[in-house]
Formats: sequence, structure tokens, C-alpha cells
Amino acid sequence: MAGVSAPQRRLLVLLALGLVPWTVVVEGDVTLLFSFGLVNANPLHLTPLDDYLRFARGFAALPEYLQAWPVSVGCYLAAIASALGGVAWREDRRVTGGLVVLTGLSHVGVAIGLSRGIGRIALPLGPVLALAIAWWLYWPAIRR
Repeated sequence: MAGVSAPQRRLLVLLALGLVPWTVVVEGDVTLLFSFGLVNANPLHLTPLDDYLRFARGFAALPEYLQAWPVSVGCYLAAIASALGGVAWREDRRVTGGLVVLTGLSHVGVAIGLSRGIGRIALPLGPVLALAIAWWLYWPAIRR
């Protein structure tokens, strides 16, 4: 990407993470959990995360493994804010990288919990990508 600075590239990569499904649940039909909500394939329908929480009667009413979903989104949004700070001013890449790691690790619990159902497979795409991004973009700063 010619003409794009390193902080801008890091921000774009983090923004792209929000566009891919974080967990793919296959149980006859396919359900995709994104950072912004979940998409059911049959019938095709988007439920934003805030609507999902409202329907579930709040955060505390969710099973523990699903409570990790909004937590991982919070870590992700904090990482975006930190990376945005790097574009506008300065960024401590160790902080951003740590937040990306927390995003991935906290969402692993979602995939594990969702995979416990009989005949259900939950593929943790987002956590794998988040940890790969942390290693690729932020590990050199953390290692120093």
C-alpha cells in the first residue's frame, strides 16, 4: 500500500478484523458471530449485538461463554481506539497488541462454549486471526 503509513496500515488491518466472522457455528444451518452481531443463514437475518443483549435481558442473563462475546468486542474497540491514536498522534504498540491478544483470547471462550452442543461445530476464526495479527504487527514491539 503505497502512500499509507505503518500506523494507518495497522489500523486498516484491525478494522478488517471486524469484517470477518469471529466464530462460525455449524449446526445444520450456519450462524456467523461478528464483532457487531450475529448472522443466521436460514432465514438470512442480522441481529446486532446490542439487540441480542437486550433480548437476552442483559449481560448477566447470558451463559458465561456468551458473556465473553461483548467483552471481546470491548477489547477490540479499545484496540481500534489505540491504533487510531497512533494515526492521529502516538501509539504504544504494546498496549494495542495486548488488547488484540485479549480480544482473541476472550473470544476463544465463546467458540469453546458454542462447540459444546451435540452436533454443533464452532470454528474460532476471529481468535485465530486476532492472535495472528498480534504476532505479525505487534510482537516485535512487545519483544523489545
